Amino acid sequence: MIRPVLAVLFLVLLGVAAVGCGRDVPASEAVSTSTTAPGAAVAPGTPLKHVTLMLQWTPQSQFAGYYMAKEKGFYAAHGLDVTIIRGGPDRDQVEYVKAGKADFITQFLTGAIMYRDQGLPVVNLTQIVNRSNLMLVARAGSGISSIKDLQGKKVSIWGEPFRAAYLGLFEAMGLQVEVLPENTTVNLFLRGGADAVAAMYYNEYNGIYLAGIDEDQMTVFFLRDYGFDFPEDGIYCLDSLAQSDPAACRAMVEASWEGWRYAAEHEQETLDVVMARAGEAHVATNPTHQKWMLETILKTILPPHGNEWVPGRLLSFDYQNAVDVLSARGLIAGSPAPFAEFHQLGDAQ
Repeated sequence: MIRPVLAVLFLVLLGVAAVGCGRDVPASEAVSTSTTAPGAAVAPGTPLKHVTLMLQWTPQSQFAGYYMAKEKGFYAAHGLDVTIIRGGPDRDQVEYVKAGKADFITQFLTGAIMYRDQGLPVVNLTQIVNRSNLMLVARAGSGISSIKDLQGKKVSIWGEPFRAAYLGLFEAMGLQVEVLPENTTVNLFLRGGADAVAAMYYNEYNGIYLAGIDEDQMTVFFLRDYGFDFPEDGIYCLDSLAQSDPAACRAMVEASWEGWRYAAEHEQETLDVVMARAGEAHVATNPTHQKWMLETILKTILPPHGNEWVPGRLLSFDYQNAVDVLSARGLIAGSPAPFAEFHQLGDAQ
């Protein structure tokens, strides 16, 4: 039995990050999802272009596709020499991009919209995670059986730019909660210091389970059930890069999708690479948790039944929904970019 052994590990060391219902895809926004077209890769001997991809959190299966694109040479085959750098609560993506330390980043849709509002003109090149995994977790028997029961409670959530949907939910539901920091662990919740905790279904939820709290001992609220079903991780870059070097942007998109498809088809090899990356960054995790994460997040990247959404394509409806919610809740102040300006490439080749 792995859970008793891992309980102490997750209580003390758990390092964690910051399966929705389907939507109809308008015919005008349906695109091909075929693999890279013949001839798309660069010719042998062509010098590689060095670029940096900054992830929004520490190494874990959430980023498996990028690791495999690097590991299997997909980036190189498309003419890119990619350095992947970790994110996390101690690293500000905005500052990295402004300083020229990151050419491409992964980020939530809401986070990218907020970045633009802060004066960083990023554009969406492709949408990787197309469904929300955000949730709130409380202990069963704590008196919290409905979302309204969070009124006046202590709720730990991540910092910006990952908290937008939660703040929007609290405001929409008329909830006054005491917001506590979550950062990289759910230890505050596990130790009873918070009544509820923000969680990703593919990450913290399973971490809480592995820490010894059974599923029937949890009360969960998926944000998608309350109108906050925002797409999450996408690949972004500055608008200036998208305009000046569209070939590099297309190469980043195509090779990354090759990496994600490879990860989906080669689970154990992918987990070995993820665990190596986590070890290099001194992230406390284990293969069981990373396996859950990989299998769970893939269901929101590659549609399980093939027709729930188009991989890579951010729908204008989803963008506008996120903009409307952020604007209505006072989380952005400026005039958002038109969708056609924000989403520049899109389809998974």
